[in-house]
Amino acid sequence: MAYRLQPAKPFPAEFRSVARSQLEKAIQLLEEQPDGPHEAVHDARKKFKRVRALYRLVQPEAKAFRKRENARIRDMAQALSAVRDATALVETVDYLSQGAGSPEEKAALSFARTILSDRRDRIAAEEHDLPAKMQSAAAACRAAIAALDQLDLAHGPRRTGAMLARVWKTQGTKARAALRECHENAHAEAFHELRKSGQTYWMHLALLGGIWPSAMRAKQAEAKQLVDLLGHEHDLSVLTQLVDESPELFGDSETLARILGAIIARQQSLRQEALPVAALVFGDEAAIEADIVARLWKDAARSGRKSGKRKHPDRPPAPAKESAPANTSAVPEQRLAAE
Repeated sequence: MAYRLQPAKPFPAEFRSVARSQLEKAIQLLEEQPDGPHEAVHDARKKFKRVRALYRLVQPEAKAFRKRENARIRDMAQALSAVRDATALVETVDYLSQGAGSPEEKAALSFARTILSDRRDRIAAEEHDLPAKMQSAAAACRAAIAALDQLDLAHGPRRTGAMLARVWKTQGTKARAALRECHENAHAEAFHELRKSGQTYWMHLALLGGIWPSAMRAKQAEAKQLVDLLGHEHDLSVLTQLVDESPELFGDSETLARILGAIIARQQSLRQEALPVAALVFGDEAAIEADIVARLWKDAARSGRKSGKRKHPDRPPAPAKESAPANTSAVPEQRLAAE
């Protein structure tokens, strides 16, 4: 099943179906390991991120469920993270090497890659309990699937639309706060929060893509660009932390200086590139965008059920008269309609 909620179908059933599909795919990866255990872990963790983003959508209606199941899946992903995190550092040095500014810098990064590759292999060799961890994760996925049957969710287009609007507004407000913090203080944690907001937004756009496919695809492409930029930025922050904690791994002072110089230069470049993209992605007022999402969901749900299929609206519904002055829908309409 695609990672998308169909508004023409009852929301509780759709929610369970999408969650179950992602969890079952994770189980299959963990048990069959078609490309080896480490790639299976990497791909399963992607499914876990999707499930956690899905569960955010029901926070207003199912706080206890979301808190409990989010913790279950988060802990499951963390238990599998050691080798993948070590591999990500090797990939980060490869990414840095592509933009090396001098032969000396390229040589320093090549040295760092060798060190980090050996570190990854050592961690992998020492992780004797990985098969047991993967079996435990698969069992946790099955428990998460069983927990879906006990979930009581909102039903009906109006109530579901209101729930989605509350989540959309909350997430949008958090993202805009993180963006302001990035401009004002520019510390690593602020960019980390902005990245997480971008990831969640990207996945929520995928989940609700059926309410207005062309506009949601355009916004999703913008969000994906932001997530990719900030993903590299975050990887560089993680690499910096390792260098700070274990500088002895990275050679003499000259080699260490060149590695840190490459990290800092690329990280600053990524931040400068990401901020305008983030301003575009999160440029609309959170409350107004949330209101549009709610009305699009209700329109698509009702129209789709009457006709027996989903309706793909070509433009957003007119705003409710009492919700805002007539011209306030112009900004989100222009943004959402961007191709």
